[in-house]
Amino acid sequence: MELIPCIQTLAHLNALNRWPEYKEHFDVDDILLAQDERVYLLIDHMFATLADSFTSRVVHIGMDEAHLLGRGRYADLHGVEERFGIMARHLRRVCDIGEKYGFRFLMWSDMFFRLASGGDYYKPETIRDEVKKIIPDNVELVYWDYYSTDRAHYDAMLTTHEKLHPGTWFAGGLWSWAGLAPHNGYSIRTTEAALQSCAMHNTKNLLFTLWGDNGGECSRFALLPALFYAAQAAHGITDIEQVKRNFLARFTVTWDDFMLLDLPGTPGGTSEQVCNAEKYLLYNDPFLGLLDDTTGESTARDYAQCVEKLEIAAEKAGEWRYLFETQAALCRVLAQKATLGADTRKAYAEHDMTALRRILHRYEETERLLWKFFEVYRAQWMKENKPFGFEVQEARLGAILMRVGSCHERLLNYFEGKINKIEELEETRLNFFAPDVKTYYVNEWQKIISPGVI
Repeated sequence: MELIPCIQTLAHLNALNRWPEYKEHFDVDDILLAQDERVYLLIDHMFATLADSFTSRVVHIGMDEAHLLGRGRYADLHGVEERFGIMARHLRRVCDIGEKYGFRFLMWSDMFFRLASGGDYYKPETIRDEVKKIIPDNVELVYWDYYSTDRAHYDAMLTTHEKLHPGTWFAGGLWSWAGLAPHNGYSIRTTEAALQSCAMHNTKNLLFTLWGDNGGECSRFALLPALFYAAQAAHGITDIEQVKRNFLARFTVTWDDFMLLDLPGTPGGTSEQVCNAEKYLLYNDPFLGLLDDTTGESTARDYAQCVEKLEIAAEKAGEWRYLFETQAALCRVLAQKATLGADTRKAYAEHDMTALRRILHRYEETERLLWKFFEVYRAQWMKENKPFGFEVQEARLGAILMRVGSCHERLLNYFEGKINKIEELEETRLNFFAPDVKTYYVNEWQKIISPGVI
């Protein structure tokens, strides 16, 4: 087994950009300033650390999604240049530095496509022949794709990669980054299509990513079915019943039970596309209600049924019980909270004091259940991770706890006649997904919690 480090040497360095010492290292946003010697000293230090820390002399140097390369301070310093040239010079310089430490390189392939197509990665017909000339001999491309369930899509992209740079790797995605719940079902469908194409194209090297976008909220272990499926399929085992039997033998939990962990994101059933309702309904503000239109008459009932299924599975889950307890606790919250804002607004608009009395009790129950979820979620985090990063979860869950409490108090004051109106409920509500979006997915907490800037 070889442990290969993965770093970033162009974009996705926003965590570094926050520190004043490194401000001058950046072009725009999270993109390093090409042709700046301070940047190449920084990258030299990265490689020196890797050489000291790993026995592998293969390193993934990133370089994906640098959408604004050359359009910030670089343009101020050097003028507007053709961006293929900027990319080529930077790549060559990074590789020269890494070669000093004996490294050879992997890198994401998307920037070559984006620069050719005006920003779109998945347009294989747009790649230009001259791109071949700027890829160093000691660099292997990695084609990443987490989204398609269509084998023909992967066939077209892999064919173009073969022409561009033979020996391209493939990277699929196991959806751990959409919120607090996994998306094994969708991950398996994308993986199935991708692996069929990789087999036909004789792609030798594959990897599967489990990213932690916007807080790393989801347990990586909750993606065991998708990861196991990828491993089985890579070894030629594609019969799902055989995969299920092998899963049970390996993990002592049935496949179908483990797949129930997907439920909080898709409470009404498995979605053909990713929906992270469990996150945006958890943090949806009860009075502002940006995501209220994604709920319906069955939402609360769906989440209550999820609780029942997850609790039954937890009893049989052995060492994985904690995963089911966390998702069940989340679904208990959502059975109360998911439609709390919509129900509050309706009762307020109709001046239905009987309904408001019932809703006031739901605010109290939501607070209680939020605390219970916090406790089991914290236990899960500390079991699987270092404590670093949980301060983010505490800040978010603490904010919604305080907000639910504050809304409850103001609604009670209105009910008791101490105030004559609730201003948020007087305003026309904004709909996050208006006018017509078929897939409900929003992963940025700061966009869910408020239409203001946080």
